[in-house]
Amino acid sequence: MKCLEYYRTTPDGQKLFGREWLPDQAPLGVVCLVHGLGEHTGRYTHLANALTAEGYALAGYDLRGHGRSEGKRGHASSYEALLDDIELLLKAVNEQFSGSPTFLYGHSLGGNLVLNYVLRRKPGLTGVIVTSPWLRLSFAPSALQVKLAWLLSHVWPGFTRANSLDTKALCHDQSVIFAYENDPDVHNRISLSLFASTYDAGLWALSNSLRFHLPLLLMHGSEDRITSPEASREFSSRVSGECTFKIWDGLLHETHNEPQRDEVFAFVSEWLKAHTPVQSH
Repeated sequence: MKCLEYYRTTPDGQKLFGREWLPDQAPLGVVCLVHGLGEHTGRYTHLANALTAEGYALAGYDLRGHGRSEGKRGHASSYEALLDDIELLLKAVNEQFSGSPTFLYGHSLGGNLVLNYVLRRKPGLTGVIVTSPWLRLSFAPSALQVKLAWLLSHVWPGFTRANSLDTKALCHDQSVIFAYENDPDVHNRISLSLFASTYDAGLWALSNSLRFHLPLLLMHGSEDRITSPEASREFSSRVSGECTFKIWDGLLHETHNEPQRDEVFAFVSEWLKAHTPVQSH
């Protein structure tokens, strides 16, 4: 496996930090990663190891305001700007790996973005993988809190506060939690506008899931205390196209970081192989 690191500037002038993990041979396909709130692509090296071992490349940007990318921590100029960044990633991958099957993979906030990107922009992709998406939160804020955040987001959109994440709710692997808490590229901020727009986008995706048109693998840990497993179940039940829904019994939010991660990776790899067209040479 080879790992490349680079910066790419968006059309609106934001410098995004990117990582790309490549298998030793020509890839069977490319998986484009959209990570979760407060984290960054560097936390997915073990996923990259698993995918490259199966012949797939993994590529992703640190979201603006995250990791080594530019921008105020936990903030984006708009929700649409984050969708534009996904488009930029896909365009770059399509140019680099022309003709290769392309998959979009989103976790948590990234899952919210990926589902909304597909529903709103209808890209031509081979398939989509989403884990623990932020459709609804497990600790649902009150209607008053949501209304207040929405109103304030129009007055002071860039105001950030701590995201109140309980790191013990990430997974059962204490070494992962320790690494997360001591990672200088991880932050705990979220702006009023990012919260309000993502909250609304999650509910919008739920109400429009019937229109999801691509093969989808949707996974969630049954004991997730951060994002709602039941919301994922609702989304999957309404999808009119092909959807594989997998609940991981007893697992928390980051299924890919649980002690059972090898089982999770094997499940993802099997789904990828089943949905990768055979390429003629």
